Amino acid sequence: MLKRFFLIAAVLTTLATSCRMGNQNASETTDTTSISTAAPDSAAAAATADAPSFANPVLPGDFPDPSVTKVGNTYWATATSSEWAPLFPLLRSEDLVHWETVGHVFPKGMPKWADANFWAPEISYENGKVYIYYTAHKKGGNLCVGVASADRPEGPYTDHGPLVCQEVGSIDGFPVRDEKGDLYLVWKEDGNSRNLPTPIWGQRMNEARTALTGEKFELFRNDPKTWEGRLVEGPALVRRGDYFYLFYAGDACCGTGCTYAQGVARSRSLQGPWEKYAGNPILKGQAGWKCPGHGTVVTGPGDKSYFLYHAYSTDSFVYAGRQGILSELTWNAEGWPVFPPQALAQRAATEGKDLDVTEEFTTDSLARSWQWPVGQQPKFTVQAAGNGLITLTSRPEKIGTVLGQRTKTEAYAATAAINPASISGNEAAGLAAVGDLNNALGVWVKDGQISLWQTKGDTTRMVSQQKLPKGQTVQLRMTAAEGHQYRFAWSPDGTTWNELNADKPLDGSYLPPWDRGIRVGLLAKGPAGSDVQFDWFRLNHGK
Repeated sequence: MLKRFFLIAAVLTTLATSCRMGNQNASETTDTTSISTAAPDSAAAAATADAPSFANPVLPGDFPDPSVTKVGNTYWATATSSEWAPLFPLLRSEDLVHWETVGHVFPKGMPKWADANFWAPEISYENGKVYIYYTAHKKGGNLCVGVASADRPEGPYTDHGPLVCQEVGSIDGFPVRDEKGDLYLVWKEDGNSRNLPTPIWGQRMNEARTALTGEKFELFRNDPKTWEGRLVEGPALVRRGDYFYLFYAGDACCGTGCTYAQGVARSRSLQGPWEKYAGNPILKGQAGWKCPGHGTVVTGPGDKSYFLYHAYSTDSFVYAGRQGILSELTWNAEGWPVFPPQALAQRAATEGKDLDVTEEFTTDSLARSWQWPVGQQPKFTVQAAGNGLITLTSRPEKIGTVLGQRTKTEAYAATAAINPASISGNEAAGLAAVGDLNNALGVWVKDGQISLWQTKGDTTRMVSQQKLPKGQTVQLRMTAAEGHQYRFAWSPDGTTWNELNADKPLDGSYLPPWDRGIRVGLLAKGPAGSDVQFDWFRLNHGK
């Protein structure tokens, strides 16, 4: 099925359960406090009438827990990286709809104190300084909320280490100033990891954002007898009139059994009492999208309030991951946020051509959309002269060195050109679909053979092999249907294709980890320090 986009007019889909919610103080001016001030929208009906139309997803591909803030006239966003580096993308937009990745919070390596689970970054701007509050797993410990800062949204960022690390884990940090102007951090205690409740906590934070002070206090926790189920998470606060509004997600965020949805609570004081809205969840799955939640409220064009959050497409589902969705929100007569009904329409496939990736390796650096497994930063050199090529250094362990791209729809085709003369001995160069280093499938050139292989856990099996003819280059092709049905072929010239499994596609339904979509890209496996060469790479969606 061709990729699906949705036209959205005056929409705000519900924040939902169990996804690390990345909502941030979206300030309207250049210097402001860490708490968002909601735009003074009056009635839902009026906003629906003149709401701008735009196509979702605005962040296609795997961008969970998106957070957004405004600096001057420019919007800045970031999102969960999980186990894919470089960590925490930095995205820039002038209109909340068209986004460009301009860098990463941690472009090289990871924070010294952390080793995994890079979730839910919250971007905040105050008094000429940008802060990123993020979740990560502490070496030898559990999940913590850390913070990094920069003088400019694009960085460079300085890490200040963890702020809070509870015994069962602390995640989803959000900064806010209370009614007196004092600075606080609000976060979730990750009790669901131990089958315990999930309180949302608050605690004073020093102005340097390097430590919490005083005693923590509870705002509220999940009610397992309601739609919230096993958890509430992803707190994101705005202030409107006399109230603080805390947007939060509930229940299971991720995977094929997700039940995520979005709720809201309000209080006149940060320390409560907090009232959960009787109309919760304010956003839940609708036509074309499921399990929405974990986002940020921001004042957008026309002084309207918008919500940037994630949801699964019902077409690509877990295979493309949780994609970035934008919806408008308004306020009803009782002062609660309202999400008007969505106006959804399927776009023509040709409108999605901007999703495609063409990498000829004719510039000195790689596009910022390339990713690799955390802790496995690849070594490579790009030869931009002539037709361009990349030399990728191999790794001997698992599936080798991986250089991947996000997938964005359920149907796509990836192709790559390899120089067989660069492959010797036990080296392999290929094209693969990767869930993680233990779960992948692909095709590679090795020992004069073109081999189709599949890795599940600790086991790798060869599915089919064909002898490689002598020649200058060989092209490899992988096509995906329904997000998980893979076919592979090779060609000596890009015209005549030799199918490797035309009659029986490989089932990649096992590939996506619980919290991530599939990446496709290049790999190099062989003795440490050995090199292979690729001439180009292309990823075309909706094919």
